[in-house]
Amino acid sequence: MAWFLLCLATLIGGYVLYGLVVEKIFGIRPNQQTPAYTQQDGVDYVPMSTPKVYLIQLLNIAGVGPIFGPIMGALYGPAAMLWIVLGCIFAGGVHDYFSGMLSIRNKGASVPTITGRYLGNGAKHFMNVFAIILLLLVGVVFVSAPAGMITNLINEQTRFTMPLTAMIVVIFAYYIIATIVPVDKIIGRFYPSLAPY
Repeated sequence: MAWFLLCLATLIGGYVLYGLVVEKIFGIRPNQQTPAYTQQDGVDYVPMSTPKVYLIQLLNIAGVGPIFGPIMGALYGPAAMLWIVLGCIFAGGVHDYFSGMLSIRNKGASVPTITGRYLGNGAKHFMNVFAIILLLLVGVVFVSAPAGMITNLINEQTRFTMPLTAMIVVIFAYYIIATIVPVDKIIGRFYPSLAPY
């Protein structure tokens, strides 16, 4: 419990103190409107209230982290907890802040587009390949991790036995369908109604 409280205090301190340092280095422009307002289209660029934005960020960043985090902590003890805390403050938080702020300053552009604008087409193509590799790795985790959890749940709670491969196929098929169907336009119809601004 002492480790947990120490790490929690470190995260809060990092957010408040180191966050101010990062903000000062980047040089925020509080009066600049975000692309959600300047390029509003009801799908990709939608103004939202602050609580809704925080909720979406929480959902985006959480993923399978709350599941793997405790497992890593149980396996490796306090070292994993320190690695997660320090990594969140000095790597993850800074990366997310800078990439988000750079995108805002470049009309909502993605990292490869920004890289190409400032470093040339070679760097842009490298970033696109790098992004594809990372997305494939993330895709594997987001297919295999839920498939393993659902399979274990089904096998433990019911008499029906489902092989892991079958669940991977089901989840992968869902991702393919979600990619083909214009999910962003469907979601875009709901977000504006959920976000008074």
